[in-house]
Amino acid sequence: MKHSKTETFEGGCTCQHVRYRMESRPMIVHCCHCRWCQRETGTSFVLHAVIESDRLTVLDGQPERTTIPSESGAGQEVVRCPHCKIALWSHYSSAGRLASMVKVGTLDDPDQMPPDVQIFAESKQPWVMLNPDIPSFEKFYRRSEVWSEEALTRREAMLNNMQ
Repeated sequence: MKHSKTETFEGGCTCQHVRYRMESRPMIVHCCHCRWCQRETGTSFVLHAVIESDRLTVLDGQPERTTIPSESGAGQEVVRCPHCKIALWSHYSSAGRLASMVKVGTLDDPDQMPPDVQIFAESKQPWVMLNPDIPSFEKFYRRSEVWSEEALTRREAMLNNMQ
C-alpha cells in the first residue's frame, strides 16, 4: 500500500462527541489476533492503524485517557470518548504518546485501511480464516522485513523525538 502524506481520514466515537482526523496514511495497519486484543475489544481481532501522534488531530470533543494492563506489563494508554467510552486509539510503552494505534473501526470509512500484516496468528480464533495475500506471523515480526522504506524512515524520525 502506498502511504501518502496528503490523504486524510476522519473518524470518531459512536455518539460523535469526539471526532478526529488522521493527517496521512498510517505507517502500517496491523490485524492483531492476540488474546489481549481479543479480551480488550470483545472481538476476535483488532485493526490498528499505526501513525505518528503529531499526524492525529482531535477535531471535536475532549477524549479521556485511561491506563490499562498489557501483556508486556508496561500497560497501555487508551484514548476514549468520555461519554460513550468507545476506544479510539492507544499508546503503547514502546513509543509512548509519540505513536498512536488508531482503532480502524472508528474511522468513517474503515474500508480504506485494510491490514498490511496479520500478527499473533498463533492465538487467532480457530474459525477465523487468514487472507493468504496478507503476510501473517505467529507472533510479531522484524519491522525491517515488513515495513516500507518510507514507514521505517517515518518511525525513525518519530523515535528521534523521544531523545
